[in-house]
Amino acid sequence: MLDVVLFQPQIPPNTGNIIRLCANSGFRLHLIEPLGFDLEDKKLRRAGLDYHEFSSLQRHANFDAFMATEKPKRVLAITTKTNNFYGDVNFKAGDYLLFGSETAGLPEEVRVQIPDQDKIRIPMLKESRSMNLSNAAAVIVYDAWRQLGFPNAV
Repeated sequence: MLDVVLFQPQIPPNTGNIIRLCANSGFRLHLIEPLGFDLEDKKLRRAGLDYHEFSSLQRHANFDAFMATEKPKRVLAITTKTNNFYGDVNFKAGDYLLFGSETAGLPEEVRVQIPDQDKIRIPMLKESRSMNLSNAAAVIVYDAWRQLGFPNAV
């Protein structure tokens, strides 16, 4: 399967929605600290409903700790700082989908560690700045899962 990685998420309901998304798709979720909330936050739990028990969630102290622990073969960074569209990517089992925080995106020191061909964006109108984090994750997760043939789906 694939992994979703949230870099320093700030808004509890977004992370709760992504917990639910990962539980429903079989993707694993990684949270890179610091988090902008406590994992016991009521808003996080409300958005995730009772899906917390069905999701695989790991926390990492920072990006370097995440890379050292997971040793990913390929990290796809979802960022507005590229011209590569997600629809042009052939997703593979084992990919890690890296999303930045709601307030700052992915910082330059993280983006420079990802090869240019592995930085992807969701197309938007020219006047748009960004999408809601949980909506962006849903767009990418479901396209990646579709490409893999929806394994284990009913």
